[in-house]
Amino acid sequence: MSQNTGFKNYLGAYSAQVQQQAQTLLDSEKSGEWLLKKYPVAHTLNGPRALYDYAMALKNDFMRSSPPISKVIYDDKIHIINNALGLHTFVSRMQGSKLKAKHEIRISSLFRRIPEPLLKMILVHELAHLKEKDHNKAFYKLCCYMEADYHQLEFDLRLYLSHRERFGDLW
Repeated sequence: MSQNTGFKNYLGAYSAQVQQQAQTLLDSEKSGEWLLKKYPVAHTLNGPRALYDYAMALKNDFMRSSPPISKVIYDDKIHIINNALGLHTFVSRMQGSKLKAKHEIRISSLFRRIPEPLLKMILVHELAHLKEKDHNKAFYKLCCYMEADYHQLEFDLRLYLSHRERFGDLW
């Protein structure tokens, strides 16, 4: 994959001015320095229980009345190439004569070693899908309610993904 292909995948939705600023950071090889200054350490939520507890704390703080979550895990099968940072899945099963619904959140295993604010942004995004299925105005309003810096964190994560594709991991 060329250097610009990943860049367009991750940052293509931003304005030309923002894309140019990000491109300048990447081309000058200063993106890593900039990201490490802003986010010096990776989170320690490496196990499934710690990730689940963290997600449930967020849910309980901001979305108590939303449906329960049965599972929050890192998933090796999620590939960020398809623009999926994580997935919110809804599984319906017949249990006797009743239809049971289970909500699961799966986060790409790539994010096992990133800073906590970036992981929080991904979880906020997936939790918002409990109430809003589409990426509409109400969805992003809910994301910003749960994390005021949501849009900046999403941009920083996308910059990191562009950096990672070109130069490798930071954390």
